[in-house]
Amino acid sequence: MDALHAAGIRLAEALQSGPPWLEPLWISVTSLADPKRVFTAWFPLAYFLDRRVGVSVLWLGLLSEWLNVILKWFLFGERPFWWVHESGLASKEPVVLRQFPVSCETGPGDPSGHCMITGAALWPLVTALTALVSRRSRSLVVKLSPVGAYALLLLAVGLSRVFVLAHFPHQVVIGILAGAALGWGLQARTPVAHTLGFFVAVALALLLSSLALHSLVIAAGIDIDW
Repeated sequence: MDALHAAGIRLAEALQSGPPWLEPLWISVTSLADPKRVFTAWFPLAYFLDRRVGVSVLWLGLLSEWLNVILKWFLFGERPFWWVHESGLASKEPVVLRQFPVSCETGPGDPSGHCMITGAALWPLVTALTALVSRRSRSLVVKLSPVGAYALLLLAVGLSRVFVLAHFPHQVVIGILAGAALGWGLQARTPVAHTLGFFVAVALALLLSSLALHSLVIAAGIDIDW
């Protein structure tokens, strides 16, 4: 893993040494893809355009947020900002990295929540837009444009997370794949016809189950809060 982590540090160095005008772009992208945006921006927008799509965005955002926390407890995952010093790499080799206000994230880093949660929650929007443009255009390029924009956005999010030293490259790749898989697999199972009470009950169940699992893992002697 050390070799993989070291390669990730070199990629972060390469990104940070790029053109200065790219820095505001990476910072903006990592802010845009903050998991909180799913609930404060993407869900309201999707719900305004189409109720079913909006509920699907909210549902996938909720489940992927919960699953991301659970996966991090078991996969752990170092954070580049901390690892580069704790591993001793900074004292062995010349490492030129810059710190940003969002660099000092704590907690396990695998998989990337930004990539996983955004990837899952935006999938219903992508499929809805793809269906819409497919009805209005015969051009294959136009039909694939929502999927292309989705892929480019997730790539940009992943690079932005490496740029700010919040994640290693392999963590963002896992997050992107997990998010897309969740979106693809769970969108058709969105409980659109259920009442608000159902979603409140599910949210409480996820919260209580995660707290119970946290307690069990700690009791088993695994320090997931390392």
